[in-house]
Amino acid sequence: MKERFKIAAFGEVLWDLLPDASVLGGAPFNFTYRMNSLGHEGIMISAVGKDELGENALRTISALQISNRYIQVNPAYSTGTVNVFFDEFRNPDYEITKNVAYDFVTCNEGLERLMAETDCICFGTLAQRNALSRHTLQRLLHDFRGKYRFLDLNLRKDCYSRDVVISSLHHADILKLNEREGFALTNLLQMKRSKLVEICRELLALFPLQYCVVTLEERGSLAVSVSGEVIYTPGFEVPLNDPLGAGDAFSAGFVDALLRGKPLQEASEEGNLLGAMVATQKGATQEIILKQLDQLRSGSRRVSDPAYLRV
Repeated sequence: MKERFKIAAFGEVLWDLLPDASVLGGAPFNFTYRMNSLGHEGIMISAVGKDELGENALRTISALQISNRYIQVNPAYSTGTVNVFFDEFRNPDYEITKNVAYDFVTCNEGLERLMAETDCICFGTLAQRNALSRHTLQRLLHDFRGKYRFLDLNLRKDCYSRDVVISSLHHADILKLNEREGFALTNLLQMKRSKLVEICRELLALFPLQYCVVTLEERGSLAVSVSGEVIYTPGFEVPLNDPLGAGDAFSAGFVDALLRGKPLQEASEEGNLLGAMVATQKGATQEIILKQLDQLRSGSRRVSDPAYLRV
């Protein structure tokens, strides 16, 4: 029987306002949903407003079989929203509403007790743009006694600072970022490296990270460990429907494998597989069944980046 872990995610629960629909999302929320779908106990720590969007969010969360226990209701602020736009290649861009409920998550004894029971905590930079939520997260990271602190960097325009990034890197065991964010860090941190493998190695040397993993969209992922492993894993060729949530699904597959003691190569493969599957669907929280993953694993052409085949 597969071992079941308790995984907490801190941060934004928000409504993605798409051109043709409104979908509940946020990177930590999408990650929590996927961890639940993999058989673990995914726990979301966030806040919504005492408004119609907040009530709809709580109903949707319950319908997705995620606990509302650690989602605070704050009547002083509205529920988070983000306007999502797509370019001709279906790449998303975001306009994120500021000063919303998840910017004001407060710490309490229940959250502190949760940290003593949790195997992994996931966090990012967006929900740290306000001092109150940032302080709450810092207290939780201090109290955390589990195996992995997973940082999904998620550098959103005008929603992070150099100090927040540095503090987050100092409190993470696993760093996940995309290719663009990898190069952004070289400027932000005044790093000397210019190639992704070198950037990952420098980050592992500068901060107490165990792993640094970079998603490369359809070209797969690159993972580097503090022990010196460098793993490039090709992606899967799939018909792209909606990229929302694909990176969060990668995170879930990657963390799931590591928690189960699987090697870095297998963690990267599982992350790629789950991310590719979500990219074929509309929205970040569509159900995936095991048969679909098996079909994708065995029947899809692999997409490689020649620049990484020799790492």
